[in-house]
Amino acid sequence: MSTLSHDYQRTLIVRPRPLPTGPDAVFAHIAGLFRNSPLVSRRLRTSAMAIETYRSAMERMSDDQLKASLRQYRSIFRRHKTGHEQSILSALAAVRESARRSLGLDPYRVQMAGALGLAQGHIIEMATGEGKTLTAGLYAVLLGWTGLPAHIITVNDYLAERDSRWLKPLYDYCGVSAGAVTGVMSPVERRENYLKDITYVTAKEMAADFLRDRLFLGLLQKYNRRQIRSYLGMQARFDQQLVMRGIHSAIVDEADSVLIDEAVTPLIISSARNDQFLTAACFAAARLAGVFDPLIDYQVDTRYHEVRITGRGRERLVAAAAGFPVMFQGVHRLEELMEQALTAREFYIRDKQYVLDQGKVVIVDEFTGRKMAQRSWQAGLHQMIEAKENLDISPMNETLARLSFQRFFRFFHRLCGMTGTAREARQELWQVYGLTVVPILENKPCQRQVYKRQIRVTHEAKWQAITEEISRIHHSGRPVLIGTRSVRISEDLSRRLDRLNLSHRVLNAVQHKEEAAIVAQAGQHGAITVATNMAGRGTDILLGNGVAALGGLHVIATECHESRRIDRQLFGRAARQGDAGSARSFVSLDDELLCRYLPEAVRQRIAYALEQGHPGAYQAAQGLIHWAQAAALRSNSQRRRSVLQADTWLEDGLSFGQGDIA
Repeated sequence: MSTLSHDYQRTLIVRPRPLPTGPDAVFAHIAGLFRNSPLVSRRLRTSAMAIETYRSAMERMSDDQLKASLRQYRSIFRRHKTGHEQSILSALAAVRESARRSLGLDPYRVQMAGALGLAQGHIIEMATGEGKTLTAGLYAVLLGWTGLPAHIITVNDYLAERDSRWLKPLYDYCGVSAGAVTGVMSPVERRENYLKDITYVTAKEMAADFLRDRLFLGLLQKYNRRQIRSYLGMQARFDQQLVMRGIHSAIVDEADSVLIDEAVTPLIISSARNDQFLTAACFAAARLAGVFDPLIDYQVDTRYHEVRITGRGRERLVAAAAGFPVMFQGVHRLEELMEQALTAREFYIRDKQYVLDQGKVVIVDEFTGRKMAQRSWQAGLHQMIEAKENLDISPMNETLARLSFQRFFRFFHRLCGMTGTAREARQELWQVYGLTVVPILENKPCQRQVYKRQIRVTHEAKWQAITEEISRIHHSGRPVLIGTRSVRISEDLSRRLDRLNLSHRVLNAVQHKEEAAIVAQAGQHGAITVATNMAGRGTDILLGNGVAALGGLHVIATECHESRRIDRQLFGRAARQGDAGSARSFVSLDDELLCRYLPEAVRQRIAYALEQGHPGAYQAAQGLIHWAQAAALRSNSQRRRSVLQADTWLEDGLSFGQGDIA
């Protein structure tokens, strides 16, 4: 690619379409139902079968002949020659044979169907263990041949490095380069890896690099202005400062997690600003919050995570105003501070929403259980939590740029993805991103047994039932994987298992570096693994010798999550690739989901019915669990829509309009 075309591509993005509203939203919904038709899946299977017709010819080729064929395909895709779309089947057949020779893997027909689905711009839903990493690699070769920026979005740095390294023999064989960008890399290292044909990177790292490049360019986001600079010999400085070569194509791994779950919070680029008065105010507010009475001084709304100070609380606050810096002694400023302090006290719990790491508050992703060391809460909340923990107060951040993941991923010319759990989010994926969900049948029929959900009235009764099941399954020789929602719960369960002398391993945000090694051993004979939601995403759990004959891996969900997708993700760890396996979930009426989305009176009535053994009580409880999950999904969907709307309104002075990027 020439220098001029390379620079032109650097800021060439798609202008996102407005979200449909009113009648347009209705029509979009209907169109989404049509586009998600099972016919698409059947057509992909038919096309994958057609690839089989090339197998014998490809296998007869020598390495030199096959590589010469690959170079021809590269030329076709690089020059976007007319009819190159018709070459996709034969090109994928050549890439499949390359995978067999370079990796020793012969992709299944379902993987070929998945690669075709990616090429057509779908979200493909493939069950856990079906080989999504290789599926993405097959299509990534075709993207690498185009010479345009191609990215594979992963959920963490470990997977970005692992997958790029694992598939490197295939990429080398096919004549494309691949690299990975991780959080610890310097700008020089990032630039080197973004220059590769294929770049593995997390959504957070890529969006942050994209924003930083745009901030540096400023008004020079317009190509014609950069052209003038180039003619004046001033282009070299930009090439040395910018890390990305643009965005064009992206394959999103774990697409539901990246495009839906992580899209609740926008990415913000900020600069630190020290404020000694704010530090004093945070400590004063944290001390006062410790003596406020939740029954008298403030009210807590658990569903919306809000705190409201009562009249009595306001009087106490005004009386304590002298203990705050002068600039914070106004009634409204005091109330804002106290609401933040009380929010930190009521809704942000150590080892649940955050952990302490080397004297710092580190956020834990509620969906994955992973630590997010580079992120902080906004509007002084992070500083208030630090004051609550009596830590040094970090500088306040002044926002320089803001971008939602919904908006960012709609900048791409080509977007596709893969996951094991997308069907529940198919309407949102269609309405926001214009992506359809296409299920791919398993290579081997799923043998997973999902046992009847156990519902208990109290937490203690639930944990008693869980430990009894763990003990029973363990003594049969089968491995057990227990999924928890937080670090605190995982460690509490660990203590219970210690009291029962049950040897086990714990995987949570504190032990995140050992994630792959711990998960890889979770299928061994008699193994007990306690894990937060991060467990196994992208790491296979292979069964040990003789385990399949005993019934395979047994998965236990210790409570229902706000999204059924996450429940399914956990269950998907068992019975991969036709293996034996089973799963069961446990719920108590005291669980966070039910406390947040169901009125207390309703929970008490169901609790009474369950204790008395009334007919239909279990079915009623099941219905309420589903209702609470549906309410949680609606609430989170609205939050994501609000983030996108705010992002659209602000534009953050980054000139993302189409006229500024041509």
